[in-house]
Amino acid sequence: MRLPIAAGLATAAVSITLYPLFSGGSWFWTGMGAIAVVTAASALTTRHTVPRWLGPPLELVLLWIYLTVVFAGDYTWAWVIPTKDTVLALADLTRAGFTDIQQYAAPVPSNPGISLLTAGGIGLIALLVDLLAVRARRAALAGLPLLALFTVPAAVISDPIAWPAFLIGALGFVGLLTADGRERLSHWGRAVLVRRSRGAGARVQTDAAPLSLAGKRIGFAAIALAIGLPAALPTLQPNPLFGFGVGSGIGGGGNTITIPNPIASLRGQLTQPDNATVLTYTNSDNIPRYLRMYSLDTFDGEQWTMSQPKGRPENRVSEGPLPSPPGLYPTVPVKPVTTQIKVSGDVEKLSFLPLPYPASRVRVEGDWRADESTLMVFSTHDTAGGETYDVASEEPQPTPEGLNGLTEVPSPDMDERYLQLPPDLPPQIAATSARLVDDSDTPYQKAVKLQEWFTANGGFTYSLRTQGNGNEALLDFLNSRTGYCEQFAAAMAVMARLLDIPARVGIGYTGGSFIEGEWQVRTHDLHAWPELYFQGAGWLRFEPTPAGGLGQATARVPDYSRPPVSTAAPGDGATASPTSDPSATDLADTLAGRKRDPRDPDAGLSVDPVIVDQGLSVPAKIGIGLAVLLLVVLIPAAARAVTRYRRRHAWALQEPPEPPESLEARASAHRPETAERLGHAVHATWRELIDTLHDLGLGHEASETPRALARRLTEKYELDAETAASVARIASAEERLRYAPSPGPVGSLAADMRRVRRALTATVSRGRRLRATFLPPSTLLRVRGAGEKVLDGFDRLETLRLWPRRDRSEPPAGQAAEERVLTGSRER
Repeated sequence: MRLPIAAGLATAAVSITLYPLFSGGSWFWTGMGAIAVVTAASALTTRHTVPRWLGPPLELVLLWIYLTVVFAGDYTWAWVIPTKDTVLALADLTRAGFTDIQQYAAPVPSNPGISLLTAGGIGLIALLVDLLAVRARRAALAGLPLLALFTVPAAVISDPIAWPAFLIGALGFVGLLTADGRERLSHWGRAVLVRRSRGAGARVQTDAAPLSLAGKRIGFAAIALAIGLPAALPTLQPNPLFGFGVGSGIGGGGNTITIPNPIASLRGQLTQPDNATVLTYTNSDNIPRYLRMYSLDTFDGEQWTMSQPKGRPENRVSEGPLPSPPGLYPTVPVKPVTTQIKVSGDVEKLSFLPLPYPASRVRVEGDWRADESTLMVFSTHDTAGGETYDVASEEPQPTPEGLNGLTEVPSPDMDERYLQLPPDLPPQIAATSARLVDDSDTPYQKAVKLQEWFTANGGFTYSLRTQGNGNEALLDFLNSRTGYCEQFAAAMAVMARLLDIPARVGIGYTGGSFIEGEWQVRTHDLHAWPELYFQGAGWLRFEPTPAGGLGQATARVPDYSRPPVSTAAPGDGATASPTSDPSATDLADTLAGRKRDPRDPDAGLSVDPVIVDQGLSVPAKIGIGLAVLLLVVLIPAAARAVTRYRRRHAWALQEPPEPPESLEARASAHRPETAERLGHAVHATWRELIDTLHDLGLGHEASETPRALARRLTEKYELDAETAASVARIASAEERLRYAPSPGPVGSLAADMRRVRRALTATVSRGRRLRATFLPPSTLLRVRGAGEKVLDGFDRLETLRLWPRRDRSEPPAGQAAEERVLTGSRER
């Protein structure tokens, strides 16, 4: 029965790691119930009188009955037996659960549909673990379904799993392996308990090999290393998987940041029933603006993701202006805008600031850094929740005529990832893109044609019921022409890349709604849009998502993306010249101008030059590392110094060694508190002598009595008469204290110990004296002893039983009585 229970406990322990996926606790109790049902069925079918093959089918049937009673009890007959209505009810709940999972972002609510899927999945995992560990007797292989259950939260959410949950799950699996080992050993006889320590360092030797105990110790040591080692490494921080270490590095100092999955959370935020206020802002011109957080630059055929942002020390926003916007020439007119943003305190774990693009300065508390290529502002230590910050931006004001005159290809320093597409992209998408722009001559005209096709001419509608953004999902979206902002943005970005226009997807918030003198941005304002690159104008936002009643209400098409309106008289067939605007002519003609420098007063900014902190130099980092290493090495020496100080304190409390002169003085010398202090001082002196012997490498055996130790030290190291007398007094006091009520007169223990230490130290080499000072073995032995006591505590768990074991060597009572009768008759 031990093995089925261990399998159930292991499954329950690993299922605890699912906690980040849910906002309620009903999923946990229903899952525990499913495990209990499978475990009970397994325990009943492991008895010798029951066929072993009956276990898995019975477990599956009982699991079905359990789910029926819990989730569709009103449709059963006699509250247990399923009916046709029961099957239909469970099917509806399952369908609703899958729909809710697609709509909500983690943590999802524990509604009946999701709880049914969770409990059923946990129950099936418990059944697989029982099948492998109990039926097939392959406990190690049972770790595969447990690992599959453990990886679910790691694959769904970007937040780390807390290390206590990982520890509980790992201990559950180790417990399963231990139970399997005990079950195998029980076929050969009773396991022998072996303890490593007993008392003051003594060891108990036995002929029985402690195989199960060694396995447990290896397992516990592996778990401790898996948790503690990543936290001790300087390049890792407690973050992702089970809260330690696994993270993506950023420049400058080896810090880490967890990259969220914006696409995964976008749909869940849009479908949340509560439309809570995320942030509020005011700006200098009272015009709403999109606030971008993430810039997704990579499309692998399945989803859009963003590359790891890089923030060097000189890119801290507190050090000065942000880097110049890529590709923006100084001839493009800009509009200075200041924005004050206040993020709600209810926002959690947001490491990227919502900002209008392109921001030139950000004033915010904390260590926030800007990514040079995308101008995303992020932090590895701080979060945006509850922050209030000011943003200065110089918003480009391109005109349709000026953008239409841009024909220059992207500069060679433009990253190729903004044009990369998967090789298996369906050819229908490329054909559709080419057909839409067959009469366009410039990249700007192509971009406008794509936007008009999505928003006006293509018959697209907005709906949150669709899902997916891979190749097939993208083609389905273009055929069905129904989707939400993620699909509109992804589709236009892919089609722009097919037309050789660098593109990426921005994730952030639309401008929100103007309420009571400020712009309020809510949860449903979370949005995705494409950003297209034009050499000379830089990255510009486009809006393919239908606005107004057909889509996201606060989505707005930028003015520069609207085609120029004809200014000729009706009937003459002429249109306005695309180069009629002088600023457009300047923009089109400036194909090789200098890049904008935000510190240049001519570029429209008036800021003082700043001294950029380059961070710590390599020698400084090496010096800090050596200092930390030295402190770690000196930990045993510090522990030894603390122990010696405490013992000196015990010697200071010792009564003066003067002989009593009266009956009253003799009585006071034998008071309980005085004797207790004296005994404490004697024990402290003896332990100090033993530690000194270990530190100097002079040796000491636990079986050596105090008198034998004193004789050995005196004879072997030829101690002088005074030192020999000190050793004898210390040994005699310890011996009398062990076997007599009082140690009697002991003299000055502190003076005796100093004399003995000086004499023993003089007998060893300089190297041993240095080791005794900086790496005292006595401290390391004390640590080892503490570890052995911990392991002994686990060993004692082997002797715990819920009911006493019957000794098989003794016959039952009836059999013993019968043997006594037979023996008596034979004697007669």
